[in-house]
Amino acid sequence: MSVTSKIAVATACALLAAGCAKFTGDGGMAPVTDGVRKEIGKDVAKHASPEDLRRAREHVQAMLSETLGEDTAVQIALLNNRGLQAAYNDLGISEAEYVQASTPPNPVLSVARTFGTADAGFGSFAGLGLGLVGNLLAFAVLPRRTEIAKREFEEARYRAIASTLAFSVDVRRAWVRAVGAQQRLALLQEARLSADASASMMKQLGETGAANKLDQGRVAAFYADLSAQIGLARLTVRREREALTRLLGLWGADIEYKLPAVLPALATEPESLGDVEKEAMRRRVDLIILRYEIETLAKSVGLVNATRYVTFLQLGGVYTNEFEAGVEPSPITVNRGGLDLAVAIPIFDTGKARLTEAREIYMRAVNRLAERSINARSEARAAYTAYRASYDVARYYQTRIVPLRRQNSAEALLRYNGMLIDVFELLIEERERISASLASQDALRDYHLSAADLQSALIVGGTVPPSGVINTTPPPETIPLGL
Repeated sequence: MSVTSKIAVATACALLAAGCAKFTGDGGMAPVTDGVRKEIGKDVAKHASPEDLRRAREHVQAMLSETLGEDTAVQIALLNNRGLQAAYNDLGISEAEYVQASTPPNPVLSVARTFGTADAGFGSFAGLGLGLVGNLLAFAVLPRRTEIAKREFEEARYRAIASTLAFSVDVRRAWVRAVGAQQRLALLQEARLSADASASMMKQLGETGAANKLDQGRVAAFYADLSAQIGLARLTVRREREALTRLLGLWGADIEYKLPAVLPALATEPESLGDVEKEAMRRRVDLIILRYEIETLAKSVGLVNATRYVTFLQLGGVYTNEFEAGVEPSPITVNRGGLDLAVAIPIFDTGKARLTEAREIYMRAVNRLAERSINARSEARAAYTAYRASYDVARYYQTRIVPLRRQNSAEALLRYNGMLIDVFELLIEERERISASLASQDALRDYHLSAADLQSALIVGGTVPPSGVINTTPPPETIPLGL
C-alpha cells in the first residue's frame, strides 16, 4: 500500500471515530433532574456507585427522623425507591444503544492456509491468504442510524421524566390515603368514647329502672356499630400505610416512620387555572414523548426507503501468497491481490413489506398522538372540574354541615337533660353529628386526592405511552467470499 493510501485510510478511520457518540458520564440524567425539579421542585438521583447509595441513605435517614409530610414523603420515595432506579437504568441502556449505534462496524479479517501438490506429482506448494471485509451499507447508513438513535435517546429521557412525575403523584395519593385513614380512625375512636359514656349511663339507668330495654338496646347497638367501624378503620390504616411504605422503599426499622395526625387544612381559595386545556398541552410529558416518537419514526421510514432494494453490500480486500517447491531451477513465489464485492439481489424481497410496515407504524404513532391530545384536553377539564367540586364540597361541610350538626347535637343534649326528648332522639342526633364529621374528613381527603389528580392530568397523564418499535436493520444474510 502506498503512503497516500495509508494516509487516506487513517484519515477515514479518524473521521469515523470522531463521529462516534460519547457517554454523558451521568447516564443521561441531567435533563431528567432539571425537568423534575422544574415541575415539582424535587431532587432525583441515579445510584451508580456505593457512594451514591450512601449519600442517598443518609439523606433519607435524616428526613425519616421528622414527621413525614407530603413533600418529604415524595422526596424520600424519589431517592429510595428501587423501581424508579430501574427506570433510570433503562435510560442508561438507551444511552448505551445510542453510543453503539453511532459506532462504525468492525471490519472482518480472515486468514487461510492452503497446501497442495504440483501437476504430475512433481513438487508441492503452500499458500497464505488474507482477507479484509467491510460492510459498505452499514457505513453508508451510519449517519442516519446515529441520528435516529440520538432521537430515541432523547425520547428515553422524557420517558424517565414521565415515570418520575407519575411516580411522585402516586406517592402523594398514597400519603393522602394513609393520613386520611389514620385521621378517620381517630375520629371514630373519639366518637366511641362518647358512646361508651352513654352506654355506661344507660346501663346504670336500666339497673334503677329509669330506662327501658329498648333504649338500652339502641345505645348498645350504636356502641357495637362504632366498634365494628373502628375495626375496619384499623385494617384500612394498616393497608394504606403499607402501600405508602412500598412506594417509599422502606423496610426494617425504617417502617416505623411517623405520619401527621391530620391532613393539611383546606386551602383558603382553590387554585385558579385560566385555560386548563392549554396548560395541559404545554406541560404534558406524554405528548412530548409521542412527538419525539413521530419524528424518529419519520426518519426511520426514510432509512427503510433508502435501503429498500440494497439490504446487503459488502466489500472485501484479498491477498494471497503462494510458494511452489521442487521446481527447477528455483522455487516459485506468486503474490496475488484483489477486491471482492458482494451485493444482495432483490429478486424475492423487494423491501415493500418492510417499507409498508414502517409507514403503518408511523401513521399509528400519528393517530395515537391525535387521540392522546384529545384525551389530554378532556382529562384536564375533568380533573379541574373534580378539583373545584371537591373543594366546594369540603368547604361546605366545614362551614355549614358540621357546625349545624354540632349545634343540633348540643341542643338535643340540653333538651334531653331537661327531659324534653328521650334518649333515642339524642342518639339519632349524635349519630348524625358523627356521620357529618366523618363525611367532612372524607371530603377533605378527596380534595387532596383531586389536587394530585389535577397535577397528574396537567403534567403526565394516566400512563406513559409505549415506545414504537420499527425494524430498520437489513436481514442477517451473508455471502461467503472466497480467498
